[in-house]
Amino acid sequence: MLLPSSRPAGLALVLAAILVPLARPGQAAPMGLGPVDSYPAAIQQTRKAAEAVLSHAGAESCLRGKLTNALLKLSASCSAAGRQGGACELADRAIVVTPWSVPFMESTSRALLDAAEAPVPSAP
Repeated sequence: MLLPSSRPAGLALVLAAILVPLARPGQAAPMGLGPVDSYPAAIQQTRKAAEAVLSHAGAESCLRGKLTNALLKLSASCSAAGRQGGACELADRAIVVTPWSVPFMESTSRALLDAAEAPVPSAP
């Protein structure tokens, strides 16, 4: 059983494991996410999830899971590729918000689609 005071610390550990750029595309990802997708593949998966949310193509819980998984993979891909800003920054901000309401998922999806359409700067 988690004590209320241990919850923020646990969340910080989870986020650190996800956001620390330990993996490179094609290698194992943190937290058992599987291999890190390339940035273009992660963006494509994020677009599909965002479009599904906006078209209400499924149960709310399924859409929440689809968007969550896409954002976690995008965040890992961004970290592995050394990318910042745009969709990467949005993914990093969104994954720490809980719980996700339908309006939050919809506004996040719109912002992700806008960010995914923006020109992608080269990685440093």
